[in-house]
Amino acid sequence: MLRVPVVDLMLFTLFVLVSLAVPSLCAAVSEDRANTPGFIAELTANRVINKTSEDAAKKIDTRIISHTGAATDYRGATVYNNAVLNPPPVPSGLTTQFLIQLQNASTANLSLFQNGSFIGFSIEMSLVDHISPFLNLMANLAKRSGRVNIRIGGNTQDTAVLVDSTPDGKILERNITAGSRPTRTTPLIYTPDLLYMMANISALVNVHWFIAHWELGVPFLLNDTATRLAVVRSSQEILGDHLMGLQVGNEVDMYQRHGHYATYSPSDYNNNFGGFVNDMEAANLPGINLLVGPNIAYAYWTAEDVWNTGFVSKYDTNLAYLSVEKYPTNNCAAQFKHYSTPVVDPQTIFPDFLTHTGKFSGNQVIQRFINSTQFAVQNGKRLVMMETNTASCGGFPGISDAFGAALWGIDYAFQMAVNNFGFAMIHVGGETVSYNPFSPPPTSSAFHKWTVGPMYYTAIVTAESIGPSNVTQVLDLGANGGNDYTPAYAFYENGNPVRIGIINYVTDPTGASDLHVQIAMSGSSIHQSSVQVKYLLGDSVSLKGNFTWAGQTFGDAFTSDGRPLGKETIITIACDTTMNLCTIPVPAPSYALVFLTGAAPMYGSVSGAIPSGMTAAPKRVSVLVLATAMLLLSI
Repeated sequence: MLRVPVVDLMLFTLFVLVSLAVPSLCAAVSEDRANTPGFIAELTANRVINKTSEDAAKKIDTRIISHTGAATDYRGATVYNNAVLNPPPVPSGLTTQFLIQLQNASTANLSLFQNGSFIGFSIEMSLVDHISPFLNLMANLAKRSGRVNIRIGGNTQDTAVLVDSTPDGKILERNITAGSRPTRTTPLIYTPDLLYMMANISALVNVHWFIAHWELGVPFLLNDTATRLAVVRSSQEILGDHLMGLQVGNEVDMYQRHGHYATYSPSDYNNNFGGFVNDMEAANLPGINLLVGPNIAYAYWTAEDVWNTGFVSKYDTNLAYLSVEKYPTNNCAAQFKHYSTPVVDPQTIFPDFLTHTGKFSGNQVIQRFINSTQFAVQNGKRLVMMETNTASCGGFPGISDAFGAALWGIDYAFQMAVNNFGFAMIHVGGETVSYNPFSPPPTSSAFHKWTVGPMYYTAIVTAESIGPSNVTQVLDLGANGGNDYTPAYAFYENGNPVRIGIINYVTDPTGASDLHVQIAMSGSSIHQSSVQVKYLLGDSVSLKGNFTWAGQTFGDAFTSDGRPLGKETIITIACDTTMNLCTIPVPAPSYALVFLTGAAPMYGSVSGAIPSGMTAAPKRVSVLVLATAMLLLSI
């Protein structure tokens, strides 16, 4: 029988306050002067600025990490690194005025149906005992897309063990005596209370879970059937319909390199997967449309290497999704002294993230998987990107934590959507990484001191761009003659374009690189006298913190409780009704989301932030707190 965790009425009431928007905080700004001189300057000037001193970051150097290149002068927790890079130079010959011609339902190359929850989060299991403003952050996304997908696990989960209780009475503890795993993660033990906590989160914010590595759920590297199946049984009983799947193995193509096996091949994985299926069947555990594989890192195998073993046809009824994990590059040499390649200077590679088809663009990442997305669809499945971010081994200071990463992430998300990935998980690490979408402060008492990074803005913007309809199709418009600095996308519902998204990767404070994009609606069924636009704005692709989405921000380092600050600002732009043409200004740099068929939705802010100081009780978990140790314990 499903054991439903008890949620205290007071806590539930608090969450209701958190999840409701406050309409009075939202005020649309109606403007018909979008094409007049100084409009963009005025638009970009109205930003919330709340600078935090460098001293605040330097006080939390519980681990000392030294970086070369632009970050040489900083010695403190990497997640708060204050390195700021120089933006790439303004490209020569940039065309700043161009036309987008909309088409109706006959448009070719539309994606399969996508949902606004397309971007979720992958969180190391060792991080999951810490959440206060986390619920606010998830509520922001759930309001826009209806749900949030989270994968719990990573290198910490291959040997994580479910136990009845821990020596210190905590829900999760590191098992230091059992050694360490790749990327300096240590094995874990955890109790069912962790699963109850997850269930309560789902009851409040509609989060759906993947348990990875046989994760949290399925310790793939433990030769103990009872241990493996314990987490499967418990997760099914406790999470119920909020359990999306069990990930069987993590980065399995690296098992041989990491010393888990003397040799390990795609056929070995196929056989191990089958052994686990047999164990589930013998234990009478439901396994239909539940498992996720092969979860390769694309380091030593290709996805095709696994498909060629007959993996998908053999386990068709068991597989809920096919999955891969991939980062465009890595910063491992800066993290590990034994690494064989030289340390990379972030400044030299920064431009490679800031074009549509650049070396480290999302477009380049997904090229190796296009065949597999098609293969998945042909077999009645969807391929998912179970773990990704700007760079493995923690990302790069000055790149992964700067405004340019938000634009990179938006472009990457839409490239995956266009090419029919089912969804993607942005990885979240601890204090030794630069790429976190959100990071708690070092002490649990500092409730209003979270840091929200650029990849969280990516998730918010993607959610609003794709929307909650479940019938959105995404199209890469190849805009501006396919110019690498100005990609644009169309979002269709029921065969008609409803939104347009335009990226301007260029940093140019002179205004000479601001775009003026004409949207021609004559080829569609849309006839509007005006359109509304939301902007993601930052002064530079190098900017850290204080980005704004529709006029609201999560501030600088150590300033957020998970609620957006400021008045929600939506720009109304008048169209030429004679020509059926709307001209959209797109500042350099920024992302503009144009709503073609009606008023842009207003979300305001969650109200009544969840108070800190509430902790979890066994079998009656208050998810409003997950003690602050969480995200700082990671890799």
